Amino acid sequence: MPEEKIAEVAYELESSIKIALIKNHITQRELAEQINANPQQLNRAIKGDMTPKSRELRKQIEKILGM
Repeated sequence: MPEEKIAEVAYELESSIKIALIKNHITQRELAEQINANPQQLNRAIKGDMTPKSRELRKQIEKILGM
């Protein structure tokens, strides 16, 4: 996948999570506490990091935010 496409998908992911946070009246810090992650881990997951830990966090994020 070309770098531009990867960057585009990561941006779309980040945007959709941030919109869901706003709709659910949850801050990133509150979400991090709910999923037992530190804010830095959460931020990496939101920005599209592809490590197994970030992928697992995104599953939890999607469940909590109803995505």
